[in-house]
Amino acid sequence: MSTLTRDKAFGAPRFAGRRSAAGLAFAVVSALSFGISGSLARGLLDTGWTPGAVVLVRIAVAAVVVAPLAVVSLRGRWGSLRRHAGTVVLYGALGVVGAQFCYFSAVAHMQVAPALMIEYTAPAAVVVWLWVRHGERPGRITLLGAGVAAAGLVLVLDLISGADLSVPGVLWSLGAMVGAASYFVISADERNGLPPLALAGGGLVVGALALGLAALVGLLPMAASRAPATYAGTEVAWWVPLVLLGVVSAALAYVAGIAAGRRLGSRLASFVALLEVVAAVGFAWLLLDQLPSTVQLLGGALVMLGVIGVKLGERDVTRVA
Repeated sequence: MSTLTRDKAFGAPRFAGRRSAAGLAFAVVSALSFGISGSLARGLLDTGWTPGAVVLVRIAVAAVVVAPLAVVSLRGRWGSLRRHAGTVVLYGALGVVGAQFCYFSAVAHMQVAPALMIEYTAPAAVVVWLWVRHGERPGRITLLGAGVAAAGLVLVLDLISGADLSVPGVLWSLGAMVGAASYFVISADERNGLPPLALAGGGLVVGALALGLAALVGLLPMAASRAPATYAGTEVAWWVPLVLLGVVSAALAYVAGIAAGRRLGSRLASFVALLEVVAAVGFAWLLLDQLPSTVQLLGGALVMLGVIGVKLGERDVTRVA
């Protein structure tokens, strides 16, 4: 069984229990930290910032914070970093830039909570990837969970009532889903031997450089504003949400997320990360006065219930020869 997908059998049960408990703690911290990012970004977008500018500053700040820690964690093992440069680049491109840019682009067109509910069909995408790439065929409970999540997605999109639908918002959210699924899979891979801080720091540096280059050549629209952002009816200086985005919802969130994935495996880590949806709904309500409709909340509950089914069905996974 691939090390990407299954929790390890660690020697003594007591050690395994401690590792799992630590993994759950890291996963909760990561989910809560990521959960506030959409609301913080939306406050800046409303003042004239573009998604690309918000993501670039967020990733650059996080890279400045994490890179020195990454260097220390490597302990001079630069050869390991060179050997796995492709993994770091892929993580930076998909798990960092792709997920963030697509998500912030989505919340520029639609409310924070529905955008994140769509993104967090990612655990189902992880299951499909493991089936296609590693031959790990899901059992009936997993397939049932995926079906429930799909039904929930229909309600999140509010397709039944015929409500206006932001097609660009949905497409950006689906792009964020691909990025999030990549983040879960790559974060859980221990085979490369890279410390979590090294992978996070390398990915953030790659992401910042890639976005900076895209901005310089004119491929990525960049606009910023020094106008104060408004949250919960209170104006704050423009730099406050940027610092929080970089330090809390990026640096802390990515490092904690990788640490969780290494201890829990990609399936369980992506499952616990659903707390981000709950956190995002709460933050959007408190900071932006955004609350999804009853139908959309019901759909979000079904999406999470479906992903729970995906996780419960993990024990029935079989390896296809």
